[in-house]
Amino acid sequence: MKVVAHLSASLLALPATLRSTLLLASLYPLKGASTADLPLPAPGQYSYIGNTAGYAHSYSIMASAPTEEDARREGSSSSSGGGGGGQKAMLARNRKEQEASRQEAQGQTGSSKPGMFPMSYKEGLSQWWAGLSPAVTEHKVLSYVPYLRQPPTQMHTGAPEQKAHGANMEVDRSSDKEASPVKTDSNTDPYGPRMWHSNLVQLGGKNRYLNEFSVERLGEVNANNLVMIHGYGAGLGFFYKQFDALSRLPNWKLYALDLLGMGRSSRPSFRIQAKDREGKAREAENWFIDALEEWRIKRGIEKMTLMGHSLGGYMAVCYALKYPGHLDKLILASPVGVPEDPYAINDDGPTPAEANAMAKEFAESQDEAVNGASKADGNNFLNQKDKREAEQQQQNGGREPPPRKRPYSKWLTTLWDANISPFSLVRLSGPLGPRLVSGWTSRRFGHLPSEEAEALHDYSYSLFRQRGSGEYALAYILAPGAFARSPLIRRIQGVGRQYLGPHPVPEPDTSTVNGESDGTTAQRLRETGIPIVFYYGSHDWMDIQGGRDAKVKCDADARRALAGASEREKRMENGGVKVRVIDKAGHHVYLDGCEQFNQEVVGEMRDVEVRQGRLRRVGEGV
Repeated sequence: MKVVAHLSASLLALPATLRSTLLLASLYPLKGASTADLPLPAPGQYSYIGNTAGYAHSYSIMASAPTEEDARREGSSSSSGGGGGGQKAMLARNRKEQEASRQEAQGQTGSSKPGMFPMSYKEGLSQWWAGLSPAVTEHKVLSYVPYLRQPPTQMHTGAPEQKAHGANMEVDRSSDKEASPVKTDSNTDPYGPRMWHSNLVQLGGKNRYLNEFSVERLGEVNANNLVMIHGYGAGLGFFYKQFDALSRLPNWKLYALDLLGMGRSSRPSFRIQAKDREGKAREAENWFIDALEEWRIKRGIEKMTLMGHSLGGYMAVCYALKYPGHLDKLILASPVGVPEDPYAINDDGPTPAEANAMAKEFAESQDEAVNGASKADGNNFLNQKDKREAEQQQQNGGREPPPRKRPYSKWLTTLWDANISPFSLVRLSGPLGPRLVSGWTSRRFGHLPSEEAEALHDYSYSLFRQRGSGEYALAYILAPGAFARSPLIRRIQGVGRQYLGPHPVPEPDTSTVNGESDGTTAQRLRETGIPIVFYYGSHDWMDIQGGRDAKVKCDADARRALAGASEREKRMENGGVKVRVIDKAGHHVYLDGCEQFNQEVVGEMRDVEVRQGRLRRVGEGV
């Protein structure tokens, strides 16, 4: 019964696209052969060439040899290897283009609708059998960074020799696993010379390491630091379109980190000791942000600009609250967990309509988000609820609508609270795993060049199939439907207003009711504000109103803080909140609208320099 319960929970915890894979797999078996009849690729077919500083991969995983039936239908001969003419593209968009080309060549008309899971069973089995390691797939993604043809890749974690199915991301501290820095000069890099480095940073305790990728400009003093942290279940490779653009600014060093227990960071066992709901949320938050603080100390960074996407944005706010005094600016790219939903806080899940809003992240084609073709509400995560409640209020003659009934049954919310990771099904599905993941990656990355999209698919799958660790924090931090159990809107007013020094938990140290001091911290030296920037996509499933509400709350708290301040304290004020929209972008604003996003972030980096100069002059009494 326990096994059945866990399998059921795995299915129910997944978004709609991923949840339906096993059902579709059972309804549509392989044509003409069973799984046992499929030929397995030879172990030597997938080769890795080079040393630890650079791997060249034959990359034939995303397109496999067509069957005889496919060859007859497409007028091509069967072949193997990467990029061959008779191969089938993984991306739904490319499959449609291939089909249109075939029909045009044969004088046919009509359109072909791509499937929900564009990767075939045979292609999925081929990729599963190949067992591409996270180090190799990360290296491939980073090879698309402009002017960086051979990115450095540390092999302490996720190395090819660790590619056995069900790998545990073991740490090998051998010196030969280190990656030598790669330098690009001004002859090959118009923004150089720059040095690119990949490291595994050891933290205190058992099996605690953070994977780090950094870029610095040579011949300059590194006066500022930009640190980027990714979202849930992702990795630092997702920022491959930021590494070049954001490291061009003089006197800045750029870091990207894999969160503890995710990406290619080590994966220690994730256990929560707290018994109450609030305590569990705080403990889960501390698990990530304490590791970030250890890394900062290890790197000798006094201050940094911290940028986080989605769950990374949530953790960035928590870090600012617990470890004040170390941030120049906070950049939040479509952060999760900002708005408050009383039903989520009280353990009531969202309605099915709201759950479908979250499922857009997995089911909607990214072409729709980027090109605006979707007819769904932009920024619709809470819109449906707000519109429904407004209609109910109007129907009730202006009175508040009655409380909603529990939208999910007790056993369903219990399964979420049982902390079944969405990636559990990827691991349990074995050879079906790559096909399952392709349902998300083909839509999420479908607007990118096919080679980059395929590399991101391989990277995503290689991470999803690793041993579960930090991913298990999700159920403690978010309720069903992705509303936070401890919403940031209740705490964000404390960012930049904390007394200096570590705090026991990521909470404001002043009253959240009226902003007054609690009496015990009034005389301690405090921060004088931190600028915060929210970025949302124009077709983001995160609700932009959460950022706007946060701005209102932070601005009100700043006015209270300055009400009795001296003239010098007023001149030292450094706070402020901006809310920006990235055009033609969904939740992954840094990928979908990378050009606008990068330009905006570079502007914010320059603003840090301007603010530093102003504060320095005030401090000098100028």
